[in-house]
Amino acid sequence: MSNDDFGFAPPAFKPPEALVSLKRSLRDLRALTERGDGFDLKGARVMELVAGETAIDAKLARRPSRQVPEWDRFTLDGSAAVRKFSDEVKKRLARWTEEER
Repeated sequence: MSNDDFGFAPPAFKPPEALVSLKRSLRDLRALTERGDGFDLKGARVMELVAGETAIDAKLARRPSRQVPEWDRFTLDGSAAVRKFSDEVKKRLARWTEEER
């Protein structure tokens, strides 16, 4: 059964609007500081986000580093992908703060 059978389709994914929402939720984490097109953790760049026409291109550091970090790249092309990325950020942030202790 397709979505058309119910008379509606899911809303179209709008990367610029999703990016604003994602940044808001990341700012709520308090440990991260927004800088330009990304976020830092205690002065180390840990994330970069860019909205394209059809998706958000995201880079998430494997480990915080004041040098050039190793990046994991994500393509966020829907609401589910944005939620999954947000969950991954929370997991890594928890791991990074645990390792710090």
